[in-house]
Amino acid sequence: MAIDPKPSPCCHQDSGPAPVEAMERELAQERTLLRRQFTLAAVLTSLVLLASLGPMVGGHHRTLGPPWFSSPWTQLLLTTPVLFWCGRSFFTGAWSALRRHSADMNTLVAAGTGIAWLTSLLVTVFPQVLVAEGLPVDVYYETAAVIITLVLLGRLLEARARGQTSEAIRRLLQLQPPTARVLRQGQPVQIPVALVAVGDQIVVRPGEKVPVDGVLEEGQSWVEEAMLTGEATPVAKAVGDPVIGASLNRSGSFTFRVTRVGGDTVLAQIVELVRQAQSSRTQVQRLADQVVGWFVPVVIALAVSAFVVWFLISGNAVLAMLFLVSVLVIACPCALGLATPTSIMVASGKGAENGLIFRSAEALETAGSLRTVVLDKTGTLTLGQPEVTDFERLPAARQSGDALLALTAALESRSEHPLAEAIVAYARSRCQDGAWAAVQDFEAVAGRGVRGQVGGHSVVVGTPRWLAELAIDTAPLAALMAPLEAKACSVATVGVDGNLEACFGISDPLKPTSAAAVAALRRLGLQVVMLSGDARRSAEAVAAQVGIVRVIAEVRPADKAAVVRQLQEQGEGPVAMVGDGINDAPALAQADVGIAMGTGTDVAIAASDITLISGNLAGVAAAIDLSRQTMANIRQNLFFAFAYNVAGIPIAAGLLFPLTGWLLSPMIAGAAMAFSSVSVVSNALRLRRFRPARLPLPTT
Repeated sequence: MAIDPKPSPCCHQDSGPAPVEAMERELAQERTLLRRQFTLAAVLTSLVLLASLGPMVGGHHRTLGPPWFSSPWTQLLLTTPVLFWCGRSFFTGAWSALRRHSADMNTLVAAGTGIAWLTSLLVTVFPQVLVAEGLPVDVYYETAAVIITLVLLGRLLEARARGQTSEAIRRLLQLQPPTARVLRQGQPVQIPVALVAVGDQIVVRPGEKVPVDGVLEEGQSWVEEAMLTGEATPVAKAVGDPVIGASLNRSGSFTFRVTRVGGDTVLAQIVELVRQAQSSRTQVQRLADQVVGWFVPVVIALAVSAFVVWFLISGNAVLAMLFLVSVLVIACPCALGLATPTSIMVASGKGAENGLIFRSAEALETAGSLRTVVLDKTGTLTLGQPEVTDFERLPAARQSGDALLALTAALESRSEHPLAEAIVAYARSRCQDGAWAAVQDFEAVAGRGVRGQVGGHSVVVGTPRWLAELAIDTAPLAALMAPLEAKACSVATVGVDGNLEACFGISDPLKPTSAAAVAALRRLGLQVVMLSGDARRSAEAVAAQVGIVRVIAEVRPADKAAVVRQLQEQGEGPVAMVGDGINDAPALAQADVGIAMGTGTDVAIAASDITLISGNLAGVAAAIDLSRQTMANIRQNLFFAFAYNVAGIPIAAGLLFPLTGWLLSPMIAGAAMAFSSVSVVSNALRLRRFRPARLPLPTT
C-alpha cells in the first residue's frame, strides 16, 4: 500500500542533491539564454551579411534586394541588437575588468567589435567627411556582428560541454529511487525517500534499488554496486553487512535498518565531491589566468601600434582601423578559458562513473605527476579481515590451552583492533564456555598491544618486542616466529604473570587484485612502497606475494605520517599514500595525494584527496592514468587556445600586406578565434572515452 504522510520533525529531508540541482537549473538557464542570444544573433547576422554582399557581388550600385536593404542604416539597425543584447555580456565583463584596473578576454571582444561598430557608425552618420578626404565610405557592421555570433557559438558549445560533463552527476542523482517501502507496525508502507528517517526499517525486494544507506538485519542477497563503485561483480550481503543507497538488489528479499539519509548518504557525498572537483581550479588554470593578465594588455598595445603605423604609412584611417580590429579579434584567447575547466569537468565526471572520486581539481592534476605510491598493508593490500591460523602453547607455559584462550579472549574482547577480533573469534570457536572473566585495569598501547588484570592474573597480549620491553623473556619464541613470519603471519604473543605462555599466528588474506594492481602501478613507472606495523620478515613475505620490493616494516601508527614526510624530503615525491584506517588519516593528509579506500573509515576518507569507492586497489592505477590523460589533454587544449592567435597576430597586423597585398579580414580573424574554441571543446570531450583497464584476477 502507499500513503503520503506529512513530514515529521524527525525526518531528514534529502539535502544532499539540493546544491547540485540548483547548479543544474543555473546551467540550464544559462544554456537557454545563450541559445536564444545565438539564434537571434545568427538570424540578424545573416541578414547583415546579405546586405553587405550586394555591393561585393554586383558593384557599388547593385544590391541583392531593395536599395534600402543594403543601406548602412539598415545594417546599423540589424547589428545593434547583436552587439548590445546578444553580446552584452562581453561589454559588461570588459567594464567589470576595467573597474578592477585589469583586462581579460572580454576586453578584446568588446574592444574589437565596439571599435568596428563605432567606426561604421561614424561613416554612416558623416559619410561626407570621408568623401572630402578621398577615403572609401566602407562600413564594417558585418564584421562586428559575425565576431559576436561566432564567440557566442563558442560559449554555447562550452555551456553544452559543461552540461554533458555534469551528466555523471545527473545519472548519480537519478540512481536513487523516489520511494521506499518502510515498515510501519509490521506492515510495508511506501513513502517518499525524502521522508525516510534514521532507524527506519526498509524492505527491498528482488530487482529493486536500495533507497538509502543502512545495515542488513534480515535476509540475504547479492547486490550490484557498479553504479557507485565501478565494480560489475555483485556483492554478497548477509545480516550485519552494510548496504549502499542506489545499489541494485539482484536476488532475494531483505530488510535493513537505515543509518544514513539525505546529505549523509554515500550517494549524496559522492555527488557533492564531484561537484566540488568540477568547480575547483588547478595550478595550470591559475597559471593560464596569469598569462591572460599580461597577454591582453600586450595585444591591445600591438593593436594600437598597428593602427598608428599604418595610419602614418597610408594616411587611411579606415585601413588602419581595419588592422586594429583584426589584431584585437584574432588575438582573443577565448579558448584559453575553456582549455582547463572543460577537461577537468569531463575527467572528474568519468572518474565518478568508475568509482574514482577526486576531491579537487588539484588532486586530479597532482596524481599524474606521482613518483612514489605508499601502500598500507592491512585493508589496502589485504582484506582487512584477519584470522588465526596458528596457536602455539610454549613448553614452559603454566596455563592450559583452554585457560590461555579464555584469558586472552577476555582481555582482547575489550579491544577494537582487527587482530583482537580475530583472536576472540578463534577462542569462541575453540572454547565451549564463551563467558569470559572480568577485566580490570585495561590498557591499550598503540602499536604494541593490550594488558590488564583478568581473573587475578596479569595478562599481556602484544608484539614480541613489547613483551621484551616489559622484561618478559621472549627467547623461546625464536623457533616459532620464523615459520609463522615466512607464511606472512602477524605474531601476537601472550604473557601471564610475567611468563611467556603462547603465541598466535594471524593471517590477513590478500585481496584478489592486489598483485595485479601493484604490477599496473609499476608499469606506470611508479615506485611502490609497502608500509606495515608487522615484523619485517612477515611484512616482506606479504610484499613478495604481490611483487613489492621496498618494505618499511614495524612502523607504529603514529609514525606513518613521518615516513611519508621522509620520502618527500628525500626527493622521492610527489608521494601518494593509500590507506583505509583511522590511523592512516595523518599519513593521507601528509602525502601529496592521499588515496582512501571507500571501504575504510570516514576519517580516512575525509583526510584523502581521492576516494576509491569500491575499495579495489586497481583504482589507484586507474586514477593516475586518468590524471595523466587529463593533463595531456589540457596541454593540447592550451596549444589550440594559443596557436591560431599567436600565428595570426603578425598577419592581422599587416606584416604581409606590403608584399602581397593580402589583408586578414576581421571576419576571418573571428572565425579563426571561434575555431580555436571549437577545437578545445572537441578535444576535451575526447576524455569521455576513458575506460580504466580491467585487471586480471588470479586463477585458482
